[in-house]
Amino acid sequence: MAGNGSETYDLTSLLSGSERDYVVRNNGDKVKIADLKDKTLGLYFSAHWCPPCRGFTPKLAETYKDLRSQSKPLEVIFISHDEDEESFTSYFSEMPWLAIPFSDSEARERLDRTFKIRGIPTLVMIDANGNLLTEKAVGFVREHMSDAYPFTPERFAELKEIAEAEKRNQTIRSILVRGERDYVLSSKGDKVPVSELEGKYVGLYFNDSRFGDWEEFTPILTQIHEKLKQNGENFEIVTVLLDDEESSFNDTLAKLPFFVIPFEDKTIEKLIRYFELRSLPTLVMIGSDGKTLRNNCADIIEEHGVDAWEGFPFSQEKMGILEEKAKAKLEQQTLESLLVKEEFNYVVGKDGTKIPVSDLVGKTIILYFSADWCGPCHAFLPKLIEEYNKIKSKYPDSFEIVFVSSDRDEDSYKNFYSSMPWLALPLDDPRKSFLEKTFKIRGIPSLIAIGPSGKTVSKDVRMLLTVHGADAYPFTEERIKELQDEIENMAKDWPEKIKHELHESHELVLTKCGSYCCDGCDEMGGNWSYKCHECDFDLHPKCALEKANKEDTGEEDGQNAAKEGYVCEGDVCRKVE
Repeated sequence: MAGNGSETYDLTSLLSGSERDYVVRNNGDKVKIADLKDKTLGLYFSAHWCPPCRGFTPKLAETYKDLRSQSKPLEVIFISHDEDEESFTSYFSEMPWLAIPFSDSEARERLDRTFKIRGIPTLVMIDANGNLLTEKAVGFVREHMSDAYPFTPERFAELKEIAEAEKRNQTIRSILVRGERDYVLSSKGDKVPVSELEGKYVGLYFNDSRFGDWEEFTPILTQIHEKLKQNGENFEIVTVLLDDEESSFNDTLAKLPFFVIPFEDKTIEKLIRYFELRSLPTLVMIGSDGKTLRNNCADIIEEHGVDAWEGFPFSQEKMGILEEKAKAKLEQQTLESLLVKEEFNYVVGKDGTKIPVSDLVGKTIILYFSADWCGPCHAFLPKLIEEYNKIKSKYPDSFEIVFVSSDRDEDSYKNFYSSMPWLALPLDDPRKSFLEKTFKIRGIPSLIAIGPSGKTVSKDVRMLLTVHGADAYPFTEERIKELQDEIENMAKDWPEKIKHELHESHELVLTKCGSYCCDGCDEMGGNWSYKCHECDFDLHPKCALEKANKEDTGEEDGQNAAKEGYVCEGDVCRKVE
């Protein structure tokens, strides 16, 4: 929060110890707290064990040195959250500012309490009169570096106005030119004037050659670039390469057909902030007038591949063309179009046997995206195996699951797959990347159901199995509507309110809802919950009616019986007619 002078602190009492009136430098020198009275102070709560802290500290150090070189009355004091003095000393050795001695845990804890520190890194700014300026200076330093000084609300308002003006008056020169550097580099290292990009469409390509996406995304982008150039489009790409080693940067530059901003140029940090970079790869599309057309086209390219060139320059009208093509492609989808790629026309069984994809045609197939390193995947697997076995027992010849692994090595893959009773793609199979892009897999576990015709019937199989179990098969919209209608009818006969031994403080009210985690069995639920809105407490109808307290059920404690007049099966309790 930004301060307005309403919160004032006595820094001498806050920073001092019982017998200490100083703070220290990393060389052991002591600085009297009284000597800091005319300075703006930054209280920096951080720790060496914290990766975000280690990432932010160099930015803060650069900002600090810049402001000190301008003779700004600023000082920063490190308040350590390290676990031992050795870690503190090692981390503090990288810092050019002051610190509360690690041995004075009482003072460090007092500062934590005073400013209600809930996470690190946190940078609290206080002016020379002890007035709180902001507790969110980490964000301001990340975005504005030394321009954030003096960290007042007025300065932040001014910076916001400047940023808005920059957006309104944006040109390709304002984006790419910095100081005396008015050029970008070609793959041969030649300097190409930014003026040669004026009047053209320009894609700003943010990526890092050390990441896996680089190898997959860059060749596709190269083909799109070549296709557009062949069609006479005035389109260039400028790579914002985030490699932090010059040798890696130079090796990558030599292979790129695009222009590149020079290594470690200050413009890179500015562009990251200016375009609010959130993920890699990112492709920002700049129009021929220098204005931003789209903040990120990477997802379009990942979805449509090389065909994305037909949507250039990714206007609303052109995107409609791509969407129509995608819809037509979806209508033509078959199991073979998903799982057959050149010589990869098989899945593998538990013994390593290759099973032709053709043997799966006409069945309902679940594509199970998962990995051994993923905690939620391990948690969901027993439920998936249980429901798989139920479905297979009823429909042995018309249902199967195919494991699509995101494991990083063969041992992990084999270890995890050994606990599964179904089929799989081999590890590092090239079809994995295609399937992830086709179904926009952003997290695991994810389960996609493909119907007998080869069309996608559900992208939310995990939730369907959690809520309905094996009854959700074959996962079609028609089947799910049947189940929901059935539950709606049953819910009419459930008690509106109950008391329950797991939540004795309030009554639980039958509530129609979305997904939730049952506080009784820790499993996911949906549609209906017995809920305490005041405490955000939920029980499955099954758990609520099975374990209702004995005033309601008449059962002895410890028994797992349904409420009188009800039979509970899975996540549903039916009233006995």
